[in-house]
Amino acid sequence: MILGMSLSMFTTVHVIISLIAIVSGVIVMFGLLGSSRMPALTAIFLLFTILTSATGFLFPFEKLLPSHIIAILSLVLLAIACIALYGMKLSGAWRWIYVLTAMISLYLNVFVLVIQSFLKIPALTALAPGNPPSGPAFAVIQGIVLLFFVVVIIGAMRRYRPMPAYA
Repeated sequence: MILGMSLSMFTTVHVIISLIAIVSGVIVMFGLLGSSRMPALTAIFLLFTILTSATGFLFPFEKLLPSHIIAILSLVLLAIACIALYGMKLSGAWRWIYVLTAMISLYLNVFVLVIQSFLKIPALTALAPGNPPSGPAFAVIQGIVLLFFVVVIIGAMRRYRPMPAYA
């Protein structure tokens, strides 16, 4: 039992939280490219991405795993993103620091989504067997995802110039 739920139910809740984080994050990412503030959706993205990383530590484990390292890194990046957005109000360098940290956190979530997809979807598992997945198909997909995020993050860092919030 985890938080009063069976392991299966908790896993389902964790996956739903993760998918909400990813979907809201992708929308926020495209908003950044258009200099759109989207405060409510941004808050949802940040909250659910924090919850995704935090709930990952509630699964039973005996040793520190790569997923825990990714979660720790993501939580540090998200703390910086929240400070930049809510504490420093995106002033000066905090604007690009926010974009960079928030979008790397989104990338890490998508990175894990790709891994989990190759582990759980039989057609993908056949292309890249193993735990963790390996092989050319897996490497190509992760490479495409990484390249996409590098291009979008650079674009967002250059283009995100939100209008000041109304007082």
